[in-house]
Amino acid sequence: MTEAVPSYLSPTGQEIVFLLLGAVAVGSALLVVTTRQLVHAALWLVLCFGALAGCYLVLTAEFVAWVQVLIYVGAVVVLMLFGIMLTRAPIGRSADLDSGNRVVAALVAVATAAVLVTVVIDAFRTAYVPLVAGRGSAKELGASVFSTWVLPFEALSVLLLAALIGAIVLSRTDIPGAAASPSETGAPSGGTSEGPREGSPPTDPDHRGAEPPPDQVGGH
Repeated sequence: MTEAVPSYLSPTGQEIVFLLLGAVAVGSALLVVTTRQLVHAALWLVLCFGALAGCYLVLTAEFVAWVQVLIYVGAVVVLMLFGIMLTRAPIGRSADLDSGNRVVAALVAVATAAVLVTVVIDAFRTAYVPLVAGRGSAKELGASVFSTWVLPFEALSVLLLAALIGAIVLSRTDIPGAAASPSETGAPSGGTSEGPREGSPPTDPDHRGAEPPPDQVGGH
């Protein structure tokens, strides 16, 4: 007696939840790249990462799901928001966020998605793996990371360290050769170092507080 192969026409409850979470992730990802506000893009990215974490939970990979929430939602998105604030990027709508190649980018995105979906469906058409609890636990993943994938794991840690050092260097203002601020150079906030404005009294730094000429003392 052969076991019946599951069909796409009769999805289970887990598959329905997975499809709904996938639709939320795809929709929020599209809003990330189509919105004209950077802060809204970061918030839509939070929703996308949360939907992916839900997909991991459905696949019984609870450790990966919590890592997704803690690292990506709790660290990466917060880092992006701090980057937006520190660089004084425009918070509201910005018309110059598009590069002008929207049609080409859309065609490339649709073609890439079509290729990926075709390859996945063709390769895993009849490949059904039962969801067994424990395969996504910290014990299984830790044993896999520190045995099979230890070299890529260490290379990734070095890459993250280099990115952290680069972020620190870019955020510092006391690096030799950096542009001095207007308060340090004595120039006005407008960035110009021209002479005194019209109608303002002349200033003489070498004779500050000097007494007026004798003919001006006591009046005429």
